Amino acid sequence: MTTTTSTEFSTLTGTYTLDPSHSRVGFVARHAMVTKVRGSFNEFDGTATIDGANPSNSAVQVTIQVASIDTRNQQRDDHLRTNDFLDAEKYPTITFASTSISHDGGNDFEVTGDLTIRGVTKSVTLPLEFQGSATDPFGNARVGFEGSLVINRKDWGVTWNAALEAGGVLVSEKITLEFEISAIKSA
Repeated sequence: MTTTTSTEFSTLTGTYTLDPSHSRVGFVARHAMVTKVRGSFNEFDGTATIDGANPSNSAVQVTIQVASIDTRNQQRDDHLRTNDFLDAEKYPTITFASTSISHDGGNDFEVTGDLTIRGVTKSVTLPLEFQGSATDPFGNARVGFEGSLVINRKDWGVTWNAALEAGGVLVSEKITLEFEISAIKSA
């Protein structure tokens, strides 16, 4: 297996497809003010067009299937799919489409784009760290990126909550979105 460092980023120009079996799109929410619940979406797809010589010409697009939400608790997952939260029946997808990408010359990128949840679109900036590139044992050229950002779910109309007897609420407003991406270069 060969790997690429940030100084060789210019060699990565091309179109890449997200590899869902080696990627994770997840989230973290505080529950009952005392712990964190982690979850992920098991079905998503996306593409990235990388211009290694001029990363600002690059672009990313991701589509997440809301019904694939998985927190390892069926009752909670079913509730998250309802109108109280993501309303999977009316809004079956969450999408992200980049509008700009900046690169500092190292391994750090800032991907700004339109995040649409429940039909509401807001601009967000996702800091991503380039994890490297490699040719896998099957001859596929791969790249890896990781990053996370915190959003307020109420900005996208996800407002359901329940008050706790001791004060506070059941579900935090702030949600951390997590991305661990492996993408394969198209032939």
